[in-house]
Amino acid sequence: MAQDFLGIGWNWPVTVDDADRIALSRFEENIRQSILLVLCTARGERQMRPEFGCDIHALVFAENNMTTAGLAAFYVEQALARWEPRIELVSVHGAPDTEAGNRLLVEIEYRVIATNTIFNLVYPFYLTEGVGG
Repeated sequence: MAQDFLGIGWNWPVTVDDADRIALSRFEENIRQSILLVLCTARGERQMRPEFGCDIHALVFAENNMTTAGLAAFYVEQALARWEPRIELVSVHGAPDTEAGNRLLVEIEYRVIATNTIFNLVYPFYLTEGVGG
């Protein structure tokens, strides 16, 4: 069955369910959460797996322009190609957010390999550390 490959794992961020157990995410939602976990983790941040994560965090305090957006998209592509084998990237585009001068938006279109289903995710990256929502 295709969904067996999609996986079940701890919800991210970690929460508890109504029975006070660790909440789980399933299938496509598990993949979406895994993508966010990869992107939210700076390389070197995890002690036992220092290569895990995304280099996008090196862009904190960078100028919010198309050059930074292109570099952010490149870092996202690299990280997801390495750390999320259940997907195939269709496209990754970065652009400065016109509504918030300190935010860069990275639009990710990906295909879940096991089901051939396409999803979109927009990752907001803040260029000023400690600012977000």
